[in-house]
Amino acid sequence: MTATAIAASPVGRTELGAITISESVVTAIASRAASEIPDAGAAAPRVLGKSLPGAGLFGTRATSLNKLPEASADVDGSVVLIHLSISVRWPCSVPAVTRAVRQRVRDRVETLTSLRVDEINVDVTSFATHLAPPPRAQ
Repeated sequence: MTATAIAASPVGRTELGAITISESVVTAIASRAASEIPDAGAAAPRVLGKSLPGAGLFGTRATSLNKLPEASADVDGSVVLIHLSISVRWPCSVPAVTRAVRQRVRDRVETLTSLRVDEINVDVTSFATHLAPPPRAQ
C-alpha cells in the first residue's frame, strides 16, 4: 500500500481489516487542536453551573490559556460530535475565537482520523483576565 493509499483509507473496514478510532483519541485531538488557538484555553472548573475562578489555588484546574481545554467526543461510525469548554482571552471577540476553535478542531480531527465532524459545541465558561504580563525587554 502506498503512502497515498494509506492517507486516503477510510475509517471502518479496509482490505486489511477493521479500523476503529476511540472517543478518547478524538477527544485528545480536539483538546490539543483547540489549544492551538492563542486566545483560547482551559476553562475554569464549574460546580452546579457556576465558575470557580479561584479554584486553581486548591489544586483543581484553573482558567489558563496555557492548558488544554476540556473536551469530549461521541463517535458514531465515521461521524463525530465534539463538545469543548474553553476560556477566552479578555477582551477578544467570543464569536471570532469560537469560530477559529471550531475550524481548527474540525480540520485536525478530519485530517488525522478521516472521520467526519458533524457538530462542534463550544461552551465559553470564562474570560482569562488574570494573565501574567509579557516578559519585558532588558
